[in-house]
Amino acid sequence: MAPIPTPPTEPQDNPDAYLGLEAEAAESQARGRGWTSVRQLPPGAIITMEYLTGRLNFEVKDGRVTRCWMG
Repeated sequence: MAPIPTPPTEPQDNPDAYLGLEAEAAESQARGRGWTSVRQLPPGAIITMEYLTGRLNFEVKDGRVTRCWMG
């Protein structure tokens, strides 16, 4: 049986720090802090709920981050 891989560690970052930022600036900042994937979503978007290590999700309304979560 193959060993279970160890997922990479996520950046030590506070998702609330992105609230209110312009979406493009928030994405640039997140990538600079080590997030490998950044996803911008409109409010109410239907998404899958799988957790992806290293991904940061932004809910964006009127060009600004209104919600942010990891995975």
